[in-house]
Amino acid sequence: QVHLVESGGGLVQVGGSLTLSCKADIMISNLHGMAWHRQAPGKQRELVGVITSPTITPDYVDSVKGRFTISRDDEKKTIYLQMNNLKPEDTGIYYCQAWDRLHYWGQGTQVTVSS
Repeated sequence: QVHLVESGGGLVQVGGSLTLSCKADIMISNLHGMAWHRQAPGKQRELVGVITSPTITPDYVDSVKGRFTISRDDEKKTIYLQMNNLKPEDTGIYYCQAWDRLHYWGQGTQVTVSS
C-alpha cells in the first residue's frame, strides 16, 4: 500500500498561480508512474497530467498545456503540479495518483479560482 498526501490547494484569483505537492511514503522511482487528476463540481474526474520517469517529458490534457507543469523530486518522494494563468474552469478537487501493480490515490486538495 502506498500513501499519497496532497497539499497546496487554496483560493486564487483568475490569472494567478498555485503549486500543488503530492508526497508519497515510498521512493517514487519504484513506481511505474504518477499523475494528477481533478474533479470539478458536478463533473467526472479527469486526468490532468502524467509523469512516468525523470527522462520522459510529462504529458498533459490539452486544456492545461502551456499552463501546468508536473515535476518531481525523487529525494523528497514528491511530485508537483505548478499551475499558472489559472482559470475559473480549473476549479476542483485535485487528486494525486500513483501506480505499480496497483493504483493508489490521495485524499485530494481543493483548488478554487475566483473571477
